[in-house]
Amino acid sequence: MLFIALGTLNSCDDEVNGNVLVASSVDAAFTLVPVTGVTNTYLATAQPNGVISSRWDTGDGAYPGKMNETIVLPDAGTYTITHTAIGAGGAMGTANTQVVVATSDPVKGNLVKGGSFATATDQANWKKVIYTAPGDWTYSSKGATISGSGGHAGIYQAIDVVKDKEYSIDMVVSGGASADMWFEVYAGKKDPATVSGDYSDGGKVMGLNTWDGCGNSVVSGKLSAIGCTKNERVGMISNVVKFDITGKIYLMIRCGGKIAAGGITIKSVELRGK
Repeated sequence: MLFIALGTLNSCDDEVNGNVLVASSVDAAFTLVPVTGVTNTYLATAQPNGVISSRWDTGDGAYPGKMNETIVLPDAGTYTITHTAIGAGGAMGTANTQVVVATSDPVKGNLVKGGSFATATDQANWKKVIYTAPGDWTYSSKGATISGSGGHAGIYQAIDVVKDKEYSIDMVVSGGASADMWFEVYAGKKDPATVSGDYSDGGKVMGLNTWDGCGNSVVSGKLSAIGCTKNERVGMISNVVKFDITGKIYLMIRCGGKIAAGGITIKSVELRGK
């Protein structure tokens, strides 16, 4: 069963501004109801009056969304859903409510181990490849961070999948503005430890690329929402993959180039059945 604990929707409006081109207040109120017949899936419906755009946050960072946003919460837990409404002149209002998911979805459970990187046990699930110094990955409770401008490094882990089943890949990415940088995600059949040179098995699935127009400004949000790298399997932006084998594949995340000072950090890495 699924339970929703609906809290009070608190709207935090900007103060009145004398500039008539800036809204004096923005109502971010929304309703959240389960989608009938779909496990752990909810429809968030925001009021549209005076709202130009919306951002949603389920606890992994805000991302741009629609006024009627479908929210999927595959894992059991308590979530705070936050809506930020943006009005004229950049005025903002926020509202939130809480959802309790009693049971994880058996189909859409996360197959990635240690995707938070928060503990030594989490971190031990990942292996590292240093392609070019000074590129390197470090781990902390905040996530995994790639740093070292001019370098190139990757991290990966093996995951068991089922032939012809569709999976989605995602993660939360944050960092400063980079230049001449690529951040790429692969899901291939070859073990990166056996590959000579840059890993590219299976083709790029998703990522950031400053030449394509993302990663050259501040990065914050789910990669599926802010990335601009095309999925080479389907020729368009998509985080969905499937495989022609039942068995082991390798999720590889690699980054290089003029990485922003402070690095690029990832957390909440996931690969889920659809």
